[in-house]
Amino acid sequence: MNQGPPAPAEALARARAAVQAAGRIVAVTGAGISAESGIPTFRGAGGLWRSFRPEDLAAPEAFQRDPRTVWEWYAWRRGLIAACVPNPGHDALARLALRQGHTTIVTQNVDGLHTRAAEIQAGGGDPTPAIPVEVHGAIDRDLCSGCGVRSPGSHSIEVSSVETLPRCVVCDALLRPDVIWFGEALETRVLSQAFSMAGQADVCLVAGTSALVHPAASIPLATLEHGGMVVEVNMEDTPLTRHAAISLRGSAGALLPALLDADDLP
Repeated sequence: MNQGPPAPAEALARARAAVQAAGRIVAVTGAGISAESGIPTFRGAGGLWRSFRPEDLAAPEAFQRDPRTVWEWYAWRRGLIAACVPNPGHDALARLALRQGHTTIVTQNVDGLHTRAAEIQAGGGDPTPAIPVEVHGAIDRDLCSGCGVRSPGSHSIEVSSVETLPRCVVCDALLRPDVIWFGEALETRVLSQAFSMAGQADVCLVAGTSALVHPAASIPLATLEHGGMVVEVNMEDTPLTRHAAISLRGSAGALLPALLDADDLP
């Protein structure tokens, strides 16, 4: 007889037991976890950018055609993101990775909040175990459009002319934000690392992702193919829900601390 889905408390207890028993964990996060920190979307209704489609700005063709406008948009977004802080969901994942030692965080987000959470939770120690694999890049890094060198990004971009835009100290080519744009393939090395970690995991914890953007949406399936389980934390059902052993409905900021900060977890 089908008794229906377990009560939230029962599902949370089962998920906590699975995390506690897991030797290796991979956590895959999406936009939902950062929305709780107030990260704005670039499809917002107000301001200078309401007349642009994302494809008009977040594309290599747009950068070639009008790098000044593209940089103006990204400088604006960097400023908005810099004003946001990691929320309890980011913090709980960082603490797990620092504590457990065999947890890998894989994120589709470019906002850098997982890295900031890792540095804060490390408290002056080594944040490396909680530094995420960023499959779509990071908005606060620069990438040379010529030689490919990466460097920390600045929030102060002089966009008055093409001549004042940031340039590479190695080859003098224009720098661009280190994010994956429309029409660009994900970096093979980074994607391979994410799938490798998922393929070794006993538990794949998926938080705040719609599971619609591929190939990142397929990362949890590598855990299933390895014989592990998927635990989903989201506000609503997604295409991944039918593959999840446990689905927890609610915000990542509320559920992840309750799931991961149990006193008896390693």
